[in-house]
Amino acid sequence: METGLTHELDIRAEKAVLVGVHVGREDEDLADPLSELRALAETAGVRVVGELEQRLRVPRAGTYIGKGKLEELAAMVKALGARVVVFDNDLSPGQVKAIEATLVCKVLDRSELILDIFASRAITAQAKLQVEIAQLEYTAPRLRAMWKHLGQVTGGAPIGVGTRGPGEQQLEIDRRLVKARLDRLRRELAEVQARKTREVEARRREHFTVGLVGYTNAGKSTLFNALTRGGAFAHSKLFATLGTRVEAWNLGGGNIAMLSDTVGFIRRLPHHLVASFRSTLEDAVHAHLLLVVVDSADPESHRQLETVRRVLDEIGATGQPRQLVLNKIDRLPETHDDRRGADERLETWLAAEPDALPVSAKSGAGLDELRRRALEVMRGDLEEHEIELATSESRAVDFVERRAEVLSRDYSDGVVRLRARIGRRQVESLLASGARFRLDGRDPRAALKEGFASSPSRRPLHERHVGSRDP
Repeated sequence: METGLTHELDIRAEKAVLVGVHVGREDEDLADPLSELRALAETAGVRVVGELEQRLRVPRAGTYIGKGKLEELAAMVKALGARVVVFDNDLSPGQVKAIEATLVCKVLDRSELILDIFASRAITAQAKLQVEIAQLEYTAPRLRAMWKHLGQVTGGAPIGVGTRGPGEQQLEIDRRLVKARLDRLRRELAEVQARKTREVEARRREHFTVGLVGYTNAGKSTLFNALTRGGAFAHSKLFATLGTRVEAWNLGGGNIAMLSDTVGFIRRLPHHLVASFRSTLEDAVHAHLLLVVVDSADPESHRQLETVRRVLDEIGATGQPRQLVLNKIDRLPETHDDRRGADERLETWLAAEPDALPVSAKSGAGLDELRRRALEVMRGDLEEHEIELATSESRAVDFVERRAEVLSRDYSDGVVRLRARIGRRQVESLLASGARFRLDGRDPRAALKEGFASSPSRRPLHERHVGSRDP
């Protein structure tokens, strides 16, 4: 059964023309406004053979693009033998139909292209559920356009009960099927998300957690593999990571953090995906520390950082320190005429973000300093305290010996008293482990409430090792 050009979504290896309609002042300061759409198309496996741009005060109601530009686009499609046209805009079903009628080829909008990429990359059960929900939410309002080829009334019969044709019948059937499947998928996803939330909260209670966040293709997975035993899929394509991977990160001195690699952000992500993938960023929301990774060699990196910060604020990841990581410094000479140009670019970054840390996940440059900064946040401000434990609490004694700076030891009557410089997080970890001890002769929970007033969680953001000026 023919269902229209738009719904044959396998666009891989096809010749494509990209179209960008810039409305108002949108994208006017971008050096290459179609760079992101080009990368998305290449990620989907499309071969870009042509590009067309137009700036409008308001889009055209029927075809989004102007009449003259549409005729120019039709000529381009015919001359280049393109089989698909991809718009860097979101189009209505009516606009897609009108454009396809003129071009006589498949037309996709930005959301549909991103959904296609996500569908091809989803591996985990959670990601697959999220993608299918987003696809159905996107498709549901477009069902009427999908079935326009079937008549609403047959045989000239009057409109009324029992007289509706196959198009109307199929439309109602499809709507019911879509709603029923969406309801079932949402219930399944809610169960998965509940388990995920419990896992993240348990991990946070038991470990110091660090989240890698950043724009898609900023090098987060490569950095993750360089800091841990690896295992994350790293590829120079958008959305190489859709699920969250968690591994132990050795910070030295027996201190271990749990590092999570999260899905990359993107400008103008379809709102269906923002809602569906909110739980994928659960690790970022609850992490003790966020490493905000930026591709320092990308000319649009400053704008990308703005997008990342905005998304983090939207999902509620605002209560923890952020460390800005300027990744791919090894690629800076490739994007400038000489070494001096690369140095000037780093100086510009550091002038705007004094706490930013230049690194190269590929060469390893700066990673030792990144570990040191993460360890400093993990320990918090060190204060001198007396920790009293029973000698039978051997694991807890060993923990203090390894994680704190022990100044003196006193063993007597089955009790060990350790005078040590220790941070708030270490005391919290001792409590989470179930150890029974006294802190300065008091219950440690009461001591935590009254002491450690200068811990990172209480200090102003500008005093922490972070690369963000956000509150």
